[in-house]
Amino acid sequence: MATEYLEHKLTLLPDMPGCYLMKNINGKIIYVGKAKNLKNRVRSYFKSSHEGKTAKLVSEIADFETIVTSTDKEAFLLEITLIQKHRPYFNIKLKQGNNGYPYIKITNERDPQIKIVNALIHDGGYYFGPYPNVYAADETVNFLQKVYPLRRCNGYQGRPCLYYHMRQCLGACFRTVPKEEYDQQIKRIKSFLNGNVANAKRMLTHRMQKASQEMQYERAAEIRDQIRYIEATVEKQKIISNDNTPRDIFNYYMNKGWLSIQIFFIRQSRLMKREKRLFPIINDPEEEMVSFISQFYKQKNQILPKEILVPKQLDSEVISKVVDGVPVRTPQRGQKRDLLEMAAKNAKLVLDEKFRLLELDESKTTGAMKELTDAMGIAPGHKIEAFDHSHIQGADLVSAMVVFVDGKPNKNLYRKYKLRTVDHADEAASTREVIRRRYTRLLKEHAEMPDLILMDGGTIQMNAVKDVLVNELNLHIPVGGMVKNDKHQTADLLYGDNDTPLKLNPQSQGFYLLQRIQDEVHRFAITYHRKLHAKNSLSSRLDSIEGVGPKTRNKLLRKFGSMKKISEASIEDLKKIGISKTVAETIKLSLKDLYQQKTKKPEPGVPGLKRDHLRA
Repeated sequence: MATEYLEHKLTLLPDMPGCYLMKNINGKIIYVGKAKNLKNRVRSYFKSSHEGKTAKLVSEIADFETIVTSTDKEAFLLEITLIQKHRPYFNIKLKQGNNGYPYIKITNERDPQIKIVNALIHDGGYYFGPYPNVYAADETVNFLQKVYPLRRCNGYQGRPCLYYHMRQCLGACFRTVPKEEYDQQIKRIKSFLNGNVANAKRMLTHRMQKASQEMQYERAAEIRDQIRYIEATVEKQKIISNDNTPRDIFNYYMNKGWLSIQIFFIRQSRLMKREKRLFPIINDPEEEMVSFISQFYKQKNQILPKEILVPKQLDSEVISKVVDGVPVRTPQRGQKRDLLEMAAKNAKLVLDEKFRLLELDESKTTGAMKELTDAMGIAPGHKIEAFDHSHIQGADLVSAMVVFVDGKPNKNLYRKYKLRTVDHADEAASTREVIRRRYTRLLKEHAEMPDLILMDGGTIQMNAVKDVLVNELNLHIPVGGMVKNDKHQTADLLYGDNDTPLKLNPQSQGFYLLQRIQDEVHRFAITYHRKLHAKNSLSSRLDSIEGVGPKTRNKLLRKFGSMKKISEASIEDLKKIGISKTVAETIKLSLKDLYQQKTKKPEPGVPGLKRDHLRA
């Protein structure tokens, strides 16, 4: 099932052809696909049942992005480029030895041939493609060999070959074919592959109609398919350019004070990369764009192209001056103009998606906050503060607080607490300390109090909070307890004098908000605890080494950061940070003994030590 974030994005997908890039929780692209209709195709991943590899893929999708194109063929060509660039894990077929879609090539020989090849090589030949429909390309070559023959045999053999008798070879097999004859045929083939297919289609249409009239229906169907193959092969597309000029294309869309920018990078005749930017602006979009482009090429490792394409609203001369004289142009027609328009279309889609997601999130989160306060029977509020504790068997006790305002996390207000008065696992005592410290400070600073306090826990923690708030600080803030089921998932909210379960609807927005708060405070507490525990553990190990005092320990921690890196450092590396040779040798020897003990297997019949689990 898709998360609410993905559900929102699915509603915003366009009914257009294009490519989609699936990402995992770390933002890494794990699958690239193409679609005639992005809305239908991408939604099918989350709205249908799947098995095997597809089910595995869907389970790992945390986000996706799209690039719209003008035609399905452009989507095909962009897909192969993106797969070759990103090498996504789930694109198995295209990763295992397939170099991509084929080209149609006219060879650079005295007696040239036309053939299908898998790679573009700079050998003087003429290349057309690549062609996503391999069968259509093959059928088109067969058609060209019949209509505009070159050489189809292996060369001179003293007698005419079979293809010559079939009028599919100019006769290099038995004679010297004049170069002018080849040049004339090559000119016709190039014209055909560049889209001038009207005469060929008229001829084939006539043949198809004649075959149909003569009731040769199978022959008529073959010719009909041939016409379709030709259309599929020579259809104009913008993803692949006809020259190798490295060029960057900038376009933008501005609305409601936000600027959306799309940058297309054309390399090796292909759209190799797309970048997007979104930010609020104060000045005119044209002024912001000129400033953006000039700063864009001052970034580290940003190589200047041979040509930059921009919309007509921008001052090309000014941009050219600030990018070291690179030609900056606005195409008026043809393939380059189409690419510029495609960039503008994608910029608009990205910004529209942002606004609609914000609207969906705002209505959902504001409504969720009211749902929660209504269920508790308290006045509507805006600010929730939630607390959680973490420790390992009573060691390194910490607490953490997260803040949600109008249903959204405000990370600037998060706080971490290293407990001072509690030295063992005591939920009530830990709660009292952190609540006392938090709200005593707010009282002293005359700061705003929350509308609701939530504890990750049950009656024990709730009673401790109420005790401190009412009896010590004279504060009357509603307190709820977030409880989990036996699978450690959010189950319900406790509230009231008797800590009664409210039995929230698991499908409601209020329950969803509660779940997000509980997950977030738990994550924040655990993350802080792990960092503190790792630091304390490392410090205590270093302190146990003879000759290592606080100053030496701090030097080691600052330089290497972990016990493993310290153990891997040479004595010379240790001496460089101001440690004597004797102490450096002691450190190396001590850590060597430590790691030998860690990797030593336990005696048979003696159970190995188990890791303690973190308690939230």
